[in-house]
Amino acid sequence: MVGEGRQRIDKWLFFSRAVKSRSLAAKLVIAGRVRINRDKAAQASDLVKAGDVLTITLDRRIMVWKVLGPGTRRGPAEEARLLYEDMSPPPTPKGEAVPDAIPALRETGSGRPTKRERRQTDRLLGED
Repeated sequence: MVGEGRQRIDKWLFFSRAVKSRSLAAKLVIAGRVRINRDKAAQASDLVKAGDVLTITLDRRIMVWKVLGPGTRRGPAEEARLLYEDMSPPPTPKGEAVPDAIPALRETGSGRPTKRERRQTDRLLGED
């Protein structure tokens, strides 16, 4: 029934050490945090094969992995790294602001804004 070289996504995530248990992998897939070739994985039983690109969202990071092959067991980390190619974008350095972030209107360290100052900034931004 399972095609040659294909494996359930929950098993593959467990074997590749993306998550600690297979049940956590299933919950991750059901929550919609795994995409297979840009399509959301609907069930833990969805199949992956070599060449598929997975986008996995964990806590505060996004991992983009290209599947190189199915796993046979949950072995050491060196063995797990042979299952995928990491194509993730480099993480932003700490302290560096996101480019789309709105710059602060107050001087850094000038304290908490008063109610009057909050109203004025809301008017400036067009939020009445």
